[in-house]
Amino acid sequence: MSKVQRYFLEIEIKDKKNINFELPPKIIILKEEKRDFNINKFFYKKIGDDHFWRDRLIWSDEKWKKYVSNKNLETWIMKNDNEFIGFYEKEFHPSKNETELINMGILKKFRGKKLGSILLQHAIKNSFHLKSDRMWVHTCSLDHKFALNNYKSKGFKIFRQEEIDFVA
Repeated sequence: MSKVQRYFLEIEIKDKKNINFELPPKIIILKEEKRDFNINKFFYKKIGDDHFWRDRLIWSDEKWKKYVSNKNLETWIMKNDNEFIGFYEKEFHPSKNETELINMGILKKFRGKKLGSILLQHAIKNSFHLKSDRMWVHTCSLDHKFALNNYKSKGFKIFRQEEIDFVA
């Protein structure tokens, strides 16, 4: 058993920096309108394999379908032509007027090209475009080595930190 650091971060609309970014040539970010659970499942498995994402690996297809059918959940996909690069899932919580960035990641072969930074900027801009007061996320020391710094560099601040036990 080892110890893992978990960080909860937030950015409020009043703290948001002006977000301007350019997508590299041939790169697009699209909302997944069909709510095809196989896309979420694919990214969760492929990206999560490197970062010990396990909770959903036991989900049945029915549970995946129920998850993506949540009217407040959006899945956004980054592509190069028709090739998947990465994704993020965000859920709007109307009772609190906030958005939770549930999962975000870039497939291994596309890492190291600053695409995670662009994807995060898109997620923030998209969230505040919908008039959320706050966006929050959690990450941990098992996630990509630049994840925490990526969030901080975009204006996220840690509001809670904890150490948890992890069994590999």
